[in-house]
Amino acid sequence: MRVAEKYSHLNGEEYLLVHRRRLYEEVLQVIDSVRAEVLATKVSKERRKQGKLLYDPRELNLAFRKFFREAKWEEKRYSYYVSTDRSIVEQIACLPLGRQKELLAARGVRSPILSFKQTDFVKDEVAVEVQFGKYAFVAYDLFVKHMLFYAGGLINVGVEVLPVKAMQSEMSSGIAYYEGEVYKILRQGRSSPPVPLLILGVAP
Repeated sequence: MRVAEKYSHLNGEEYLLVHRRRLYEEVLQVIDSVRAEVLATKVSKERRKQGKLLYDPRELNLAFRKFFREAKWEEKRYSYYVSTDRSIVEQIACLPLGRQKELLAARGVRSPILSFKQTDFVKDEVAVEVQFGKYAFVAYDLFVKHMLFYAGGLINVGVEVLPVKAMQSEMSSGIAYYEGEVYKILRQGRSSPPVPLLILGVAP
């Protein structure tokens, strides 16, 4: 596959070029290693695409996972305690997990709720999400997962890999695509989400 489009948000690409060039090159190499043309194996059952072979999101994800794992990119979890009290959230947001629990106990929280978020590929403070799923999953990546990992000090930049519209047209309905997701970010304003990102639009 190849990178057909890219959008750097809050200097995401610039950070990679200056501070993590080797990792940026690894991401591009992984993309280049995936042979999408052999993964058009899903037989469509949709009325307008009946019987047509489409790119299979599951097989694409497995291919990306294989190459990222070979390059030693690892899954990472970020665990945290949940609170609906703003003053508590502001105090515990950047604390280690044990200190979060201690502070909650000191504030009289008897049964703290433990939660976590997971990112598939993380290496040296860079997180990559490969998304061939529905629209809602991309918004969750950009506005929740990358931002949470960034605010928690686990990453300095997030990378999102999406199909461009031309490729998405050869997939099942409802798959997110690069142009649409970048448009949503641009509509939010220059500083939203408040995390450096590089969004890559890929094509076969």
